[in-house]
Parts: sequence; C-alpha cells; structure tokens
Amino acid sequence: MLQYGRQWIDEDDIAAVAAVLRTDFLTTGPAVDAFEAAFARRTGAAHAVACANGTAALHLAALALELGPGDFVVVPTITFLATANAARYVGAEVIFADVDPDTGLMRPEDFERALAAHPGARVKAVFPVHLAGHVAHPAAIAAIAARRGIAIVEDACHALGTTYAAGGEKATVGDCRHASMQTFSFHPVKTATTGEGGMVTTRDGRLAERLRLMRNHGMARDPETGPWAYAMAEPGFNYRLSDIQCALGSSQLAKLDRFAARRREIAARYDRALAPLSPRLRPVRAAPGTDPVLHLYQVLIDFAALGTDRGAVMGALAARGIGSQVHYIPVHTQPYYRSRYGAIDLPGARRFYERTLSLPLHPSMTDGDADRVVEAVTALASCA
Repeated sequence: MLQYGRQWIDEDDIAAVAAVLRTDFLTTGPAVDAFEAAFARRTGAAHAVACANGTAALHLAALALELGPGDFVVVPTITFLATANAARYVGAEVIFADVDPDTGLMRPEDFERALAAHPGARVKAVFPVHLAGHVAHPAAIAAIAARRGIAIVEDACHALGTTYAAGGEKATVGDCRHASMQTFSFHPVKTATTGEGGMVTTRDGRLAERLRLMRNHGMARDPETGPWAYAMAEPGFNYRLSDIQCALGSSQLAKLDRFAARRREIAARYDRALAPLSPRLRPVRAAPGTDPVLHLYQVLIDFAALGTDRGAVMGALAARGIGSQVHYIPVHTQPYYRSRYGAIDLPGARRFYERTLSLPLHPSMTDGDADRVVEAVTALASCA
C-alpha cells in the first residue's frame, strides 16, 4: 500500500540513535540541547523548546500565555482536534472561525467575523493553522491581533521548511516574526520525524523560560538551598523529549533541504499531471509569495460531478494499492464541541470538507509512485 504519508529513515539516522544509546544520557542530556539549537538556527527563532509531541507543544504554548477560565481562543475549524483541545486543556473557551473554502485556511476576514460574533468575549489568543504546509496570512492576522491585544500561536505542525514573502524579505515558518510562538510536530508522517515529538519556537525569552518550566513538572532548581533542591510554584507536565528522539531529530533536520526538494518535486509532478482534470478535481493552490513545503497534497473533488462519493473514491484507490486520507473533519462538528457550543454554521469549512482528499506525498515516493497515483485518479475522474 502506498500510504498518504510516511517517514524516510536512512542509515545515518539509525547511527545517530545508536550513538546516543552508547552514552550516559538517554534523556535530558546534550542531544536535547543540540536539537533545540539546530532547530532555532534553521527556523531563525531565538528559542526552540522541544517537547513530547505537537499536541504538547500547543498545550505548553497555552500554558506559557497563562490562558485560563474566562479566556477565549479563536481557532480555525479545519484543523486537527489538538489545536482546539489545547485551549480547553487550560480551561479557556474556543471560538471557531470559518475558512477559505478553496484552501481550508483561516483568512483575515474569517478571523474578524469570529471576533465580531462574540463581542463580549475576552479573546486572549488566536491559533492560526498552516494547513498542509500553506501559510495562513501571518501578517494580516497579526495586524488584526495587534489592534486587539491578542496573542498569536501559529500551529505550524504541517509547515516545517515553508517560506513566504514578508515586507520585502523572506520569512521562514518558525521565526516568529508574526507570532508569539509557533508549534511543530515530528510525527512520522511529518516533513522530519523524531518518532513522536514536538517543538515550540519563540523570540521571547520569558516565554521560553516558562515553556521549559512547564514541560518538566513546573519544577525549577534551587541552587541556593542545595544542589539537590528544587521548587514547584505550580504543577507542570512531563512533556520532555528524550535524547534518543532528539538525536533522530537532529539527523533528520540536517536533511530537511533534501526532504523539502523531493516533496516539491512530487507536488509539481502532480500539479502538471492533474491539471487536465480541472474543475472536477484540482489541487489546493499556494498563495502568491509563498513557497510551501507541503506536508499534505490536498485536492478538491466535485464528487457529485463524478457521480460518486468520497468513500467510494477512497475505496477504489485502496483497491489499487493507494492510500488517501481526509484532513480534516471540521472540529466544531465534533460531539464534544457541538454539546458545548451548539450548532455553528461555517459554510466555508463545510464546502472545503465536502471536497477535500489528501493523496500520497512523502519523499520516499518514486516518480513511478506519483504516476501510479495520477493514473488511478485520472481513471476515476474519467468515469463520469
């Protein structure tokens, strides 16, 4: 089965992990510091704080901002559950924003509508999502947030390596020029992996200090009392990332350019080959001025025009040995959030969800693999 996403592990990755296994430190050792430093250099951030996974990264960001009961966080509804759940973990409420029906990204106008629909809410933060690797209008959203005193945590779990134009310069996702913090995931289907793992980047030293505190039980060393002493002002979490995982992460990060180039090659191959199927099937396009490293290759399909439905298409692809996936079911429609906030009408998200399908995209794919996907999709689209 050609999966929609998977890791690419080389012998040098295995050697890096094996080297750590021969040392005295399997966790909280020098490999963690090295990975954080390399990630900060790569993204252009002042600080990078490693943690257990992308969900933990979002939770830590919410904790660092000291969000809590009575606060509200704006979250685009097209995202993984964790983006909204991170607000709930700290007791804050979620305001779901609509998205562009053709990209799944929250636009500035979607953000403003979400704010206008809740005039009395104490909105403390917004969590824009860089879906599939495409950036979610960072400068425009930052301008709106600045006027309202709203902190920004960009969920960049899909966007490692993506760049975009910003004021005549090239911005790198992770440099935090438009956000207080940005979060990343190193799950095996992501652009680089640590098996499981996450990272938070920031330019703010105070936030970085709090992120490190909260990932380690809220425990701070107290050298004035003694070399053994520590103090906990508030409970934190065990969200550490091990040296074993960080060794893999450093090895993978060193190959990011190669991973990114291959993802771009496959995406471009898809773009060319699938162009004749428009408008019944068309890829999600990158916005002008952006150069995404796609985590997902999403297409929009007019299933009605094809005389079929998404389940049938996914089944037909699977029968040909091709995996596919849906990213994502709108979070506001999940039972928990429907029960908490009632039915919410977000037509852009509904329209995006009705049409979206993610095709295989990962650097271990060959050109032949990509061509096989195109042949299968073209055959299905030609049956209409």
